[in-house]
Amino acid sequence: MPHWLRALFSSGTGQFGAIVVLVIAAVAAVSLVWTPFDPMLSDVRGRWAPPGWPHLLGTDGTGRDVLSLVMAGARTTLFVAVGAGAVATVVGIALAALGALSPRWVRESVAVLVDILIAFPVLMIAMMISAVWGGSLWVVVFSVGIGFGVSIARVTRPELRRVQQSDFVLAGRASGLTAGQNLLRHLLPNVAPVFIVQLSWSMAVAVLAEAGLSYLGFGASLTEASWGTLLADLQRYIGVHPLTVVWPGLAITLTVLGLNLLGDALREATDPTLSHRRAQVHVPEVVA
Repeated sequence: MPHWLRALFSSGTGQFGAIVVLVIAAVAAVSLVWTPFDPMLSDVRGRWAPPGWPHLLGTDGTGRDVLSLVMAGARTTLFVAVGAGAVATVVGIALAALGALSPRWVRESVAVLVDILIAFPVLMIAMMISAVWGGSLWVVVFSVGIGFGVSIARVTRPELRRVQQSDFVLAGRASGLTAGQNLLRHLLPNVAPVFIVQLSWSMAVAVLAEAGLSYLGFGASLTEASWGTLLADLQRYIGVHPLTVVWPGLAITLTVLGLNLLGDALREATDPTLSHRRAQVHVPEVVA
């Protein structure tokens, strides 16, 4: 097992974050082939059924099974988190590389562009794009991914510039490595801890963004299961049936917490400076 993987699972926060993320991924995968009931199937005769058999988490105001809705919402959340993370990765690395390795006029242009784009809140950009193109999960993925990609680029670019002046990077350049080879072999691995933290945070906030946009009607459509739309439907009856609102809210909270804890544990596991500090920590001997 790689050293960083051992370090990851030796951390309590890393274990908890990994378990939460794996459980959400497993639920999303299972929901592709099986849910206790059809998530979109309404049964007015079974409205607001309390938790029990066969509706383990009860039903909503239209008779839909809440457990099935939460399970189906997990795959929507996973799709948005992974999709936005992938878009943010491509945008962030591209902008950071251009801002760190290009000629001076390109670096300054990228810096100005990043500063302009980062001034606009991600949710506002997503709502503006949704108003033009219509609300959909794809719009959420790309708008949120681009917004967080800019944030990743702003944090990663100074690190790339710092690592670029290191002796091993200069030696690689002197040995004939191209800028792209140096980027892949030396620069990106050394900024990976910073990048991983930003990416995990972006994926966690993407979950919140999708839930918020779906809650406001700019995300998932009415025919798609989403924790945000489920919250929007149930919050109107929170005074009468408060328990049904707990489940989608708890799912969102645990997912965001798990992604944040996993990202923090990954940073500690992959950061060589932190590993070196941990190795130097020792328990002093007690002299009787």
